[in-house]
Amino acid sequence: MRIVFMGTPDFAAVSLKALLEAGQQVVAVVTQPDKPKGRGKQVQAPPVKVLAEAYDLPVLQPTSVRTNEFLQIMQEINPECIIVVAYGKILPSELLDLPPKGCINVHASILPYYRGSAPIHWAIINGETETGVTTMYMDKGMDTGDMILKSYLSIGSEDTVGEIHDKLAAQGAELLLETTRLLEQNRTPRTPQNNDLATYAPMLKKENELIQWHTGANKIHNHVRGMNPWPVTYTTWGDKILKIWRTALPPQGNNAAEPGTVLETNSSGILVQAGQGQILIKELQLQGSKRMEAEQFLRGKQLLPGTVLGKEGGGDH
Repeated sequence: MRIVFMGTPDFAAVSLKALLEAGQQVVAVVTQPDKPKGRGKQVQAPPVKVLAEAYDLPVLQPTSVRTNEFLQIMQEINPECIIVVAYGKILPSELLDLPPKGCINVHASILPYYRGSAPIHWAIINGETETGVTTMYMDKGMDTGDMILKSYLSIGSEDTVGEIHDKLAAQGAELLLETTRLLEQNRTPRTPQNNDLATYAPMLKKENELIQWHTGANKIHNHVRGMNPWPVTYTTWGDKILKIWRTALPPQGNNAAEPGTVLETNSSGILVQAGQGQILIKELQLQGSKRMEAEQFLRGKQLLPGTVLGKEGGGDH
């Protein structure tokens, strides 16, 4: 089966590698253009491109998939199936209608829940205890196509988005291989989604990273897990950004302090008052410094009880 693979990040590269190792005929790879990344803003190729080039596959990096030029190239390639995994752009109907076996997508949620661009983040931020991956036929909507196969994964109370991402990437690759086998045999099931049950996982914005201390301790804990290792939650300590990498939920006591108030600091971490309950900061990173365990942080910084985090101009350094 002649496959064109469209994908960009590490999550997609895992699926592409599985297809190649299974001997599938990937005739071309489409990925996003190279972009500057990191502090030095050096131009870097997407993980999918790096992998494709290691296998000597033709790589296309159009700035738009809607141009006549790109559509003509795809018509000449003449794929039987287009597989899309975290490509990053909506495909036009001309492309969706091109391959006779359809466009197949691997989506990192149990559809119709968490349609959109950040399903893993939002599932953890919202405190879900289960997620998974779904393969589906693509249509014009945002993750609205008929479902093919699903695979489920439990989310532990300490799991981070990075850990669940890696598990789902591997799980998605396995599900994709099973889906391609069914496609080749013309045996793929088609289950329409119940749109009434749909929920959304929109792209993360800068404001989604800010910790809201007035919310409950459990909600803050899920927020921190759902942003680790990217893009990472933060608060402020005086006029500096303080990234919060890891937290824990201690035994809950009664305290009438203002949300964001540091209650206690010790070798276990930094105990902070939330809107309901308390939360223990275990790992953090002050602006201009490196990421470190709370115990190490406290050896170099005086973060005193009574300091209110998230308050402009408050606290000592």
